[in-house]
Amino acid sequence: MKKLLIAMSVSASALASMAVNSADYVIDTQGAHASVNFKVKHLGYSWLTGRFNTFEGSFEWDKENPAASSVAVSIDTTSLDSNHAERDKHLRSGDFLEVSKYPTASFKSTAYKPTGEGTGELTGELSLRGVTSTITFPVEQIGEGDDPWGGYRAGFSGSTSIMLGDYGMGGPLGNIPVELELNVEGVRQ
Repeated sequence: MKKLLIAMSVSASALASMAVNSADYVIDTQGAHASVNFKVKHLGYSWLTGRFNTFEGSFEWDKENPAASSVAVSIDTTSLDSNHAERDKHLRSGDFLEVSKYPTASFKSTAYKPTGEGTGELTGELSLRGVTSTITFPVEQIGEGDDPWGGYRAGFSGSTSIMLGDYGMGGPLGNIPVELELNVEGVRQ
């Protein structure tokens, strides 16, 4: 009986320790400490850049066991902003995002593989314009720690490229890659 109580006590301590190391974070979009950006080459001569102004998400981060970490982000595709109203109207049309039919894009991770100190590869399902595919991309931890308001924050950045045609966009421009960049700063809950 004494051995059983000791084993239960050790197991409870281990579970409590795991719970302390793993934390849930809400992405700080209210303070504009996060961004979802894109860029695509314009005629091969320059970069056209833009962002999605409205999105939300959360992540779980466990620095003691990074492989147990996860992230989920939902993006309002109607909030696309390339700083040019006519171009934005075209990018929101059926030629590209078709926001009237697909007003939301999302990413939900399925795995995180650490590759070094503060770096890793994030794999997950990207759903865009009614198409869901698995993507993997490198991420970097920017930092973590106490903030001036009594909270605790962690921040990460990652980027990848997708082909427009893989998501039913662009017609003859479907073979053009678009670079996506996600910068998140989360507030621990």
